[in-house]
Amino acid sequence: MSDKAYVVGVGMVPFQKPGKSESYDVMATAATRSALADAGLDYDKIQQAYVGYVYGDSTCGQRALYHVRMTGIPVLNVNNNCSTGSSALFLARQAVESGAVECALALGFEQMQPGAIGAMFHDRVSPFAAFDAETDDLVGSAEIPLALRYFGGAGKAHMDEFGTPLETFAKIRAKASRHAAKNPVALFRQEVTAEDVMAAQVVWPGVMTKLMACPPTCGAAAAIICSKEFADKHGLDSSVRIAAQAMTTDGPETFGAHDMREVVGFSMAKRAADQVYEAAGIGPEDVDVVELHDCFAHNELITYEALGLCGRGEAAKFVDDGDNTYGGKYVTNPSGGLLSKGHPLGATGLAQCTELVQQLRGQADARQVDGARLALQHNLGLGGACVATLYEKA
Repeated sequence: MSDKAYVVGVGMVPFQKPGKSESYDVMATAATRSALADAGLDYDKIQQAYVGYVYGDSTCGQRALYHVRMTGIPVLNVNNNCSTGSSALFLARQAVESGAVECALALGFEQMQPGAIGAMFHDRVSPFAAFDAETDDLVGSAEIPLALRYFGGAGKAHMDEFGTPLETFAKIRAKASRHAAKNPVALFRQEVTAEDVMAAQVVWPGVMTKLMACPPTCGAAAAIICSKEFADKHGLDSSVRIAAQAMTTDGPETFGAHDMREVVGFSMAKRAADQVYEAAGIGPEDVDVVELHDCFAHNELITYEALGLCGRGEAAKFVDDGDNTYGGKYVTNPSGGLLSKGHPLGATGLAQCTELVQQLRGQADARQVDGARLALQHNLGLGGACVATLYEKA
């Protein structure tokens, strides 16, 4: 068994709006080749591949990788909703650390359609049936798309309990835009102010404007994971390792607490983060930079508390004090996050990985977090699964 898994190559393509991107297989091939080039490794050294996507027929992973080379290796297709990319990474890391392989590829991509996401199969029970029923009971507002009700409802629960102002979510979105302005692969690179966000189209009065939600996005990202022995043998950059990683799914509180924050995975995320902190022997205060799942500004806010970056009910002050950006306690989503970089579901987790590996290598250019040594990743999918990953500068 290998002691730790190392991330020796990362790559991604610039994210695009639906209808503006290449086909999923072309994007995925480009991201894979980018990761291979970053590592300085030939594809024939890859022993297994884990390929994540949400919207696509079975074996899309093979279609994408066959463009790179047909080497006969195991290719496993992964679907875990918005945590798909990190689920692929979880499996690749697990394969390496178990000793099953020395080198594995994690790849994620998505070719999305415009508009709010929804179910694709209407002739069978939805995996979201219980989530939808709980949301109907707690939120109502059936005229609003469910994705907005899930996360907007979680934000509203925080507002109702702690008096969190709507402007706090606007400040989170504005922060995302400032970070994305320095990221050449982000979808939205134009800076917006909190006032711009507040003045945007209202999609839920008193709860959300359009700019507080991430856009449907097309893109691909990849990471190459290997053992230290493999990296040394092939002369690869082993400066970044996965110090700890955890995947969690829903507990009884998801529906038993009758709280929209639990419906969207607050405790699921907290458990994943707590497991990572315990395994690594650190606390949240030791982390330097964070990429977290800001599909809505509301989810970024409640995730600050779930990850222990601040206390329960303290997220608004955390934002107001600037502790979520450069010069504060943590830099959250230096890439611009899902809100500004974009959210191609299967690629998101591996795009987060790419950003954090570049940060720890000191290769993030204008986005660089000075002295970054520990980086935390949080990637969440409803239905549900959450993956938390801690990267360490070795």
